[in-house]
Amino acid sequence: MAQVNSLLQPPAVSTPLSQRNHAMLQTLYSTGLRVSELVSLPVTSCNLSSCFLRVLGKGEKERLVPFGIPAKEAIETYMESARPLILKGKRSNTLFITNRGKGMTRLRFWQIVKEAARAAGIHETISPHSLRHSFATHLLSHGADLRSVQIMLGHSDITTTQIYTQVDQKRLKSIHRKFHPRG
Repeated sequence: MAQVNSLLQPPAVSTPLSQRNHAMLQTLYSTGLRVSELVSLPVTSCNLSSCFLRVLGKGEKERLVPFGIPAKEAIETYMESARPLILKGKRSNTLFITNRGKGMTRLRFWQIVKEAARAAGIHETISPHSLRHSFATHLLSHGADLRSVQIMLGHSDITTTQIYTQVDQKRLKSIHRKFHPRG
C-alpha cells in the first residue's frame, strides 16, 4: 500500500503532461481498468458529477465503474488546465491524449508508470497491471464482496477474480501464524 501511495502522489513539478499522467494513474488505481480500456476511454465516458466511467471492455461488453474523489480531482485538473494545453487547439474524443493530440498506446502508458515509479523512489518493477491488482486486492482485503469486484474488473468468470482472494488468504495465514498461540 505504501508503494501505491507513493506512486499516486501529485507530481512535484506540475506540467500539462505530469497532470495527465497523474490523472491516468489515479484513474487506473481507482477503477482497476485494463490499460487498453484506460488509454481508449472517450471523453464522454467520464461522468465527473456521479464519479462513474462507462467502460467498453473485452468482448465489447459495457460496464459502469465508480471512481473516487482523488481520481475525480485529478481528472478535473487535467481536463480544465492540462488537456487544452496538450491539444493546442486540436480536437480529440479520447480522454487521455498524447502531446500530439492522439490517443496513447499501451506501451507508452507502461513507460509512464515505470517513470512515475522511479520518480517515487520505487525500485521494484511496477506495471499498469500492478495497479489493477492492487485495486482488486485492496477492495477484497477491506471487505468488498467478490461479485462486486468481478463486475468492476470486467471479468466474465468469477474464477478469474478469485485469484485475488488467494493473496488475501496468504495474508490471513501470516496473521494467524504471527498472533495465534498455536499458529
